[in-house]
Amino acid sequence: MPMARITYDDTTAASFRAAREIPRSGLGAWEDAVRRHLHPVRDMTVLDVGAGTGAFATAFCDWFGVKVAAVEPSEAMRALIPRRGDIEVLAGHAASLPLPDAGADAAWLSTVTHHVPDLAAAALEIRRVLRPGAPVLIRNAFAGRYDRLRIVRWFPETARLLDTYPSVEETCEAFATAGFTPAALEPVPQTDLASLAELLERAGTLRTADTLMRSLTEEEFARGRERLRRAVRAGRAPGDADLTSSLDLLVLR
Repeated sequence: MPMARITYDDTTAASFRAAREIPRSGLGAWEDAVRRHLHPVRDMTVLDVGAGTGAFATAFCDWFGVKVAAVEPSEAMRALIPRRGDIEVLAGHAASLPLPDAGADAAWLSTVTHHVPDLAAAALEIRRVLRPGAPVLIRNAFAGRYDRLRIVRWFPETARLLDTYPSVEETCEAFATAGFTPAALEPVPQTDLASLAELLERAGTLRTADTLMRSLTEEEFARGRERLRRAVRAGRAPGDADLTSSLDLLVLR
């Protein structure tokens, strides 16, 4: 049961790292939010489901002194995860995790749930590998809760695909089948840009690496890029809403 919606080959994986990885300096609010809900203890094991190129795996190790089991189905993405003693890089996906029963102290899923064809099956597998009482932390855009996403402001047609993502309610229902209950839901901001010109420059690479951008027609993409181009030419001073995005953090236990 592989992940859906996008296939990460070498080109797409490289574009993902270049255009979608958020600099550590832009993740301060995520460090604070995760710390509050994870209650990290040095050397605990965090399962990173759909670890991508390892940005959060390395951040967790550096922030909290934990060990990370980074599970990623794409060989091209796995190849870009830093090799270090506190990160174990593993091939697998959400419904087939290469970990023993009760082998992890928490699970982290970052922009993953919309790629998983059967969330209930994934929830059961995550339940299997977590110790009793361990939290699941889900960082994602959810259907009906994307008003704080920067990409929707400039490329509004991306909402069409966002509306097909699992909602918070659907995600909670899927995890309830494995005995998880919701404990918290909060939007968390992140910043990865210094200017609108930087977003305009990145647009082409995002078109390759971002699931939402790939859903646009050529006309829709061109219109969004023209919006950005006009704003840059006009010397528009960007506000926080132009440079900052928020994704939700859903916590289940």
